[in-house]
Amino acid sequence: MSAVSVEFLKELPKCEHHLHLEGTLEPDLLFPLAKRNGIELPAEFPQSVEELAAKYSQFRDLQDFLDYYYIGTNVLVKEEDFFDLAWAYFTKVAKQGLVHAEVFFDPQSHTSRGVPIAVVTRGFSKACERAQNELGISTELIMCLLRHVEPEKCLETIQEATPFLKDGTISGLGLDSAEKPFPPELFIECYEAATKINPDLKLTAHAGEEGSSAYVVNSLDLLQVTRIDHGINSQHDEELMARLSRERIMLTMCPLSNVKLQVVSAVGELPFQRFLDADIPFSVNSDDPAYFGGYILENYIALSESFPHWDHQTWGKIVKNSIEGSWCDAKRKQQLLAQLEDTITRHAKN
Repeated sequence: MSAVSVEFLKELPKCEHHLHLEGTLEPDLLFPLAKRNGIELPAEFPQSVEELAAKYSQFRDLQDFLDYYYIGTNVLVKEEDFFDLAWAYFTKVAKQGLVHAEVFFDPQSHTSRGVPIAVVTRGFSKACERAQNELGISTELIMCLLRHVEPEKCLETIQEATPFLKDGTISGLGLDSAEKPFPPELFIECYEAATKINPDLKLTAHAGEEGSSAYVVNSLDLLQVTRIDHGINSQHDEELMARLSRERIMLTMCPLSNVKLQVVSAVGELPFQRFLDADIPFSVNSDDPAYFGGYILENYIALSESFPHWDHQTWGKIVKNSIEGSWCDAKRKQQLLAQLEDTITRHAKN
């Protein structure tokens, strides 16, 4: 039995740092968007909400998931499609206690189909703005490069995104898709080009999920990132673990995703306790929740069930680290830390 209640987990002021907006495309939105835009899905693609939901429950591996993920993105064409997708996510997680969201998007999944990067960015940005105004969720929009795309093409994407990088609409740069065989060093020039456009750009990268701990080290040293997405395999490098703790480099971990993609067979096998003991900051995230069977609260609950000895203070430490590792300003962090303290005080008394 867990040491904390589901109600406590729900009330915690949660920050999400590893969420792909395209990965929130639920079957019950995918098919209406396909119809709205006259998109004919491949014959071998599931033909109903129920069939697609069943497929989502049994991916063989990361590549099997990505194949369906990229087909799904084909239904996103107009600015309103991107807005509707992101807004559906924000309204869902607002009910789960999410207060701050730093969300990824993959422009190359769309520009490769002839959808202008401005259409994608404006749609997502308008949803972020509405989330802040109506739901009280502070947001950051992070553009990811697809690492299976040639670095030269990634450089073109950065140039296309220049206006949005300059004015801060896009506040961060990330690197996603399959890690192997695309090590971080392939993208040094891309990261350098982006930071020339905006020296204040925040930098992160997926590393250490498929790839070894060397992917994490090279992302830090060669790409100059200040955060690592996944980072599970950092556990195999004691020197790296000491560095993550010392430099307060946050890992954005995704428990249900890791199980669904068969990185591990159960949430309890992930090195959360090891990272806690080593004072390595991490946040708990949902990755591609439409495909992996759980949004942020479901991930918190899964962790609580797998680590039932974590008490209110342990969860307080986890959430405090996620707030402090966020890219919002100091004033917003103080608001969230005060909200966290209040939540812990109220529930610890019961």
